[in-house]
Amino acid sequence: MARKRIFVSAYACEPGLGSEIGVGWHWVLEMSKYFDLWVLTRRSNMPNINAWLAENPDFSNINFIYYDLPKWARFWKKGLRGVRLYYILWQLCSNNIVKRTMIENNISIFHHLTYGNALWNVSRYGSKQTFIWGPVGGLETIPENFSRHYDTKCRIIEKFRRFAVACAKLNVGFYYRCKQADIILCKTEHTLKRIPQRFAAKAILFTDVAADVIAHSDAAINMAADVTAHSDIINGSNPPAAHNASSNSIDKAINFISVGRLDAWRGFDLVLEAFAIARKQNNRLNLTIVGDGNDKSRLLSIVDKLDISSSVSFTGNVPMSEYKCLMNTADVVVNAALKEGAVTVSFDAVSLGKPLICLDTTGYTRCFSEKYAVIIPILERDVVIDKIKDAILTLANNEQRHQMSLNALNASSSLSWQNHGKHFRDILLEKLQIS
Repeated sequence: MARKRIFVSAYACEPGLGSEIGVGWHWVLEMSKYFDLWVLTRRSNMPNINAWLAENPDFSNINFIYYDLPKWARFWKKGLRGVRLYYILWQLCSNNIVKRTMIENNISIFHHLTYGNALWNVSRYGSKQTFIWGPVGGLETIPENFSRHYDTKCRIIEKFRRFAVACAKLNVGFYYRCKQADIILCKTEHTLKRIPQRFAAKAILFTDVAADVIAHSDAAINMAADVTAHSDIINGSNPPAAHNASSNSIDKAINFISVGRLDAWRGFDLVLEAFAIARKQNNRLNLTIVGDGNDKSRLLSIVDKLDISSSVSFTGNVPMSEYKCLMNTADVVVNAALKEGAVTVSFDAVSLGKPLICLDTTGYTRCFSEKYAVIIPILERDVVIDKIKDAILTLANNEQRHQMSLNALNASSSLSWQNHGKHFRDILLEKLQIS
C-alpha cells in the first residue's frame, strides 16, 4: 500500500543541534518512518542536512526543499535578532513553493511544525489543505509577581506579551488558523484552554519534545553502572573495600546544572536565590549555568549580592559536545523556566539518568514522574524559591539522588522519540481517518 504523503513546514530543522531546531529534526525523522515527506526548511540548514543524509541513506523518503530570502533582504538578521520579522517574511515568500510542491506531488496534508507559536504566521495555501498545526504554544504568560523582579526592558516585554495573549481571541490570524486546522496539537494546558470553544474538539495536548535515548545510550549505560554500583554499596552487597571508597565520596561536591538562553522568564534568578539558601545548609553544592543572553548582567549581580560567586559558574554558550560533557558530569539538572523552555534539556536529563527539578508549566511536565523529577507548581515567587531550595537539599542526599537516577533511566525508553513518533502517527490515523 502506498504511503501517505505529507508536506512539512519546518523553518527550524537541522541535525546535531538542540532546542527547537533539534526538535524539528527529530520530528521529521520519526514521521518519515510512516509517511513520505516533503520538508521545507531554511537554506542555511542545507549543508548539515545533506551531509547527514549522505551518511544515512535509509531516510531517502525525506525530500528537503530549501528556501531563504535573498541576501539583500536579510542583511539585518543575525542569530535571534530580527527572527520574528524574518520568519513572517519567510512564510509569506515561501507560500508559492508550498503550493507548487503540494500540487506537483499530489500532497493533500500540510503540517506546520516549526516555529510552534500560535500567534505566528503559517503558509496561507497550506492552511487551506488538510492542516495539522503544531505542537504550538506561545499563549503562556509570566505572573506579575515574578516579572516585577526583572529589569525594565523585560518587564515591558512581559506586559506586551500578557496583552497579546489576552487579545488572542480578537486576533484574526489566530482565529483563522484555529478554524482551518484539522488537528491542533497544543504544548500546554494554557494554550489548550485558549483555543476558541467552537474549535476545542480539534485540540489535543501533545508535547513537542521527547527523550533522545539513542544519542545518549553510551552515557546512560555508564550512568546505570554507576548507579547500580552505588545501590549495591548502600545495600551492603559490595565488599568492604568498595564501601570504604563510597565513604570517601561523602564529602564530594554535588554538581547542579541549569541550561538555556539567559532570558528573564527562564527562572535562573529563582535557581540562584534557592541555591544560595540551600548552600548555607550544605556547602558541598556547586551550580553551573550554561547559556548566554540579555539577562546575564542581572544574574551576575544577583550572584554578587548573594555572595555565592565561589560556587556558581557561567559557561556562556558552548558547543554541543561540551554541553553533553557538562550534562554527563552533572548530578542534578534544574529547569526553572516559567513557561515551556529548556524542554530538550529536561528530556536529556531523563535519558542521561539525571534527577530533574522543574516548574510545572502544564506542558512537558505531564510526561514526568515524581520518581525521578521534582515538579514544583507555579505559586507565589517566595514559595517557588523555597520549594526549589528544598528540592536541592533533598537531592544532595546521595541515596535519594541515586535512586531517582535509576528511576529516570528506567523511564527513559517510554519517553523516547520512537514512542513519540508512534503516538503522533496513531493520532493522524485516527483523526484524519487515513490508512
